[in-house]
Amino acid sequence: MSETLKQQILWLIPLAPLCAAVLIALPGPRLLKARSHLFCWAGLGVAFVCSLVLTLHILPSQQSSAPAQAAIAHSGPTSDDSGGHVSGEIAAAKPAITGIGYLWLQVGSVSVRIDLQADMMTAMMLSMVTGVSLLVALFGAGYMRHDPGYPRFFAAVSLFVFSMCMLVLSGSFLMLFVFWEAVGLCSYLLIGFWFQKPSAAAAAKKAFVVNRVGDFGLIAGILLIWQTFGSLAFDDILNQPALLAATGAAHPERITLICLCLFLGAMGKSAQFPLSVWLPDAMEGPTPVSALIHAATMVTAGVYLVARCTPLFVLAPQAQLAVSGIGAVTALIAALTALTQTDLKRVLAYSTVSQLGYMFMALGAAAAGAELATSAVTAGMFHLLTHAFFKALLFLAAGSLMHAMGDVIDMRRFGGLRKALPVTHWTFLCGAAALAGLPLMSGFWSKDDILAVLAEASRHAEYGSFFLTIRFVAIVTALLTAFYAFRAYFRTFHGDERFPEEAGDHPHEATAIMAWPLRILAVLAVGAGLLLGPTHAFASRMQMSGGLQAAESHGLHWGVMAVSTLVAVAGVAAAWWMYVAAPGVPRTFARRMGPLYRLSLNKFYLDEILNGFIVLPIVALSKLAVALDRYLIDGLLDAAGSVPRWIGQWPRLLHNGLLSAYAGVMLIGVVTAVVVVLTCF
Repeated sequence: MSETLKQQILWLIPLAPLCAAVLIALPGPRLLKARSHLFCWAGLGVAFVCSLVLTLHILPSQQSSAPAQAAIAHSGPTSDDSGGHVSGEIAAAKPAITGIGYLWLQVGSVSVRIDLQADMMTAMMLSMVTGVSLLVALFGAGYMRHDPGYPRFFAAVSLFVFSMCMLVLSGSFLMLFVFWEAVGLCSYLLIGFWFQKPSAAAAAKKAFVVNRVGDFGLIAGILLIWQTFGSLAFDDILNQPALLAATGAAHPERITLICLCLFLGAMGKSAQFPLSVWLPDAMEGPTPVSALIHAATMVTAGVYLVARCTPLFVLAPQAQLAVSGIGAVTALIAALTALTQTDLKRVLAYSTVSQLGYMFMALGAAAAGAELATSAVTAGMFHLLTHAFFKALLFLAAGSLMHAMGDVIDMRRFGGLRKALPVTHWTFLCGAAALAGLPLMSGFWSKDDILAVLAEASRHAEYGSFFLTIRFVAIVTALLTAFYAFRAYFRTFHGDERFPEEAGDHPHEATAIMAWPLRILAVLAVGAGLLLGPTHAFASRMQMSGGLQAAESHGLHWGVMAVSTLVAVAGVAAAWWMYVAAPGVPRTFARRMGPLYRLSLNKFYLDEILNGFIVLPIVALSKLAVALDRYLIDGLLDAAGSVPRWIGQWPRLLHNGLLSAYAGVMLIGVVTAVVVVLTCF
């Protein structure tokens, strides 16, 4: 395959969704009406096929020339443009492709090009994003069929996928930041899709504002990178191990600060504590939007950023401890919150927050040694991949449930739906089993990799006790995850059959266009981990990514597998006992736990705490500023402006049209002139 064709395939991945968004948005709803989904399907389908070609054919073919290049590079180090020495063996052995674009910005020594860069991490991320997004778009055609904003929905989805693809394909930090913001804009449009609802508009604004906090950290980190390295291109920084080592040795505090700033950006996008409060409220958007955000696009951007910047984070173990520690806190708090929620979509939302914390726990484990970095990144990204499948499945199954229940999603108002909704039932069961980490499910293999990495990190001499605590939190979180996943399943599909009045007498199963994405995702939730995990197919490809070193395969972790299996089965058994065998037990627990139950039910009062300590003081400060501006500054300016008007009133008293007044003025003027002359002369 020629280089020109490879570049064309690479550019098609983001351009196809962009063209779909433009074609849907420009004609407007009057022309397209119910056909707008066809453009979205076509754009996402082209992007998905090109991503698969990139993953399975183009990048593996790039590796064929790597041994020769590595042999040349192995003869001695070469110098890069910045004066550092590059280990050519590492750089040359990594298959990658660049799509040449154009010069976008040049200010002084800073030159930013719109070029696309793809390695194996990028390709696998693109395959997941476009594939899951395509299935969500297929489901959305049935779910949103009667919505008046039908064309607007598919235009926004196409633009969302374009922005995410460009973020992943970015070749520089500045280009990444531009599309990082574009993803945030698209999430605002989709979360607030039903903008006539006050709750949806408030949720969209909340997501936008909270993410700005993280984005402040990201832009600060990018400025520090430019100040430190004199460049923003990934190739000039992340793929220069000798330069990174020298800079890390000379400025360790600066590298740590850069990594912490980048992680703050990741905390916003990937909803980590305490910036996690926006994600549960994002449920106000249509359910396909929830599946898109939680599974394939926005929330995965933070994990991807930290994984991509692993060469930097390896030099900052303190920053990696923060990554793993905050991930553990997030995972545990979100899992505890999910235990008591009655809104099915909110249970899944807190599950997403918890599983993202799991991924960051793995990424931060590289603090235990640079040799563990590749295994840590592989475990985190593998869980990101499997999570995309089973979380998209769970959200779309919840959407199918809402479609049948007249938009009711409160688990207290329905039950025993396994016979009325058979397709939704068994697909939801597959997703719940994968989320719980039951043996042979996708989540089982990826969670085991994370637990194995944490077990390896806990043996580190300096940070062993820290990661031993993190590992304990991960195991407890796995137990809670299995419990709340099957709590939702048993409450929804078991027990006496109950329908809300909004559903009518005979709830309807998902239509074909909604059912097939559920079936495909169910197969992936069950089998993807088995296909990629024990065969090490995912790990072997991930090691081909830039910035990662080859790591030995350690085979299956039988001890970890035994522990995780025991934990998952215990969680499922506890859920079965409390919600099927003895359904009165949860009420007893709620009464006995008292304050702890209310703490979980009220989401640990995070919204109230942030509102009291951050929002209200800012609102008070803004009101004070308004008062000072209105009454002090404006008052002073108004007073200064009134002086000429006050002075101007005196001549007006004399110029009143009376001859005697004019004569008096003339007399005063003559007397004044005479006095001045006599005084001066």
